[in-house]
Amino acid sequence: MTASEDVIVVGPSASHPIAVAVIGTGAIGQDLVSKVHRSGVLDCALVAGRNPESAGLRHASRLGYPTSADGISAILAAPRPFDVVFDATNAMSHAEHYELMRPFDTLLIDLTPSRMGQMVVPTVTGTHAPAARDVGLISCGGQASIPIAHALASGFDVAYIEVVSTVASEIAGRATRLNLDEYVATTQHAVTKFSGVRDTKAILNISPAVPPATFRTTIHAIIADADAELVSAVVADAAEQVRSFAPRYEVLDCAVHADQVAVCLEVMADSDVLPGYAGNLDIINSAAILVAEQHAARLQPGVPR
Repeated sequence: MTASEDVIVVGPSASHPIAVAVIGTGAIGQDLVSKVHRSGVLDCALVAGRNPESAGLRHASRLGYPTSADGISAILAAPRPFDVVFDATNAMSHAEHYELMRPFDTLLIDLTPSRMGQMVVPTVTGTHAPAARDVGLISCGGQASIPIAHALASGFDVAYIEVVSTVASEIAGRATRLNLDEYVATTQHAVTKFSGVRDTKAILNISPAVPPATFRTTIHAIIADADAELVSAVVADAAEQVRSFAPRYEVLDCAVHADQVAVCLEVMADSDVLPGYAGNLDIINSAAILVAEQHAARLQPGVPR
């Protein structure tokens, strides 16, 4: 079955928005709050961090949402469980949060590279609501590269895949820097899982360039007797599917030389708060919002759970 055949698009049909919370107030958390604010089916019921003076809490307050500097404790102390909690902290913290949230009937969407829970890449795993209660979005590089890696491996005999992502230093926050090893390991694991190719590698470059570097990911693949026209068509189709939820996802180049294939991608942010070059944050957040909206549709009366 191809990726396009596997995708089941179920539009949100919430008559009343479901209650969501965001834990983490860095750039990812701020953009999540803005994306929730734009959603017609998600209601931001709490934004929790640990620094009462953080820009993320101020941003949430300006939008009129409740905030707390008590972190996960504020999530646990809420009068009733949230339908969805977005975890935008770090991989080590997520492991703790997962254990604390286990008693609750809450969908925990993990935006850290913890490698816990059900891994989701919308155009590969489908956009129907997940059955698991802990959903992992892998990494920004994973969200950008896996749709292409999966498409190539589905259509051709792929012997090797290497994924190289470059993000701007200015947008690589403390959590990202704490999780560099986890990022590489989790991205490589997911590329292997979703492509079926055993020999894979993931690399992350944090660029100090001025002006800041736009988020780019290059997928290198070894494909015996690669046909340039067929490879380009497969890549273009996979990219078009990703643009259904990440509209500024673009293929800059698709080069084939003998058995060497290189696909260069650029993702710009479609965000109220992120700079354009922060497409790395935008694509993972867009995937997270899509998962939450599909969960909202699932919770409505008459929609099978």
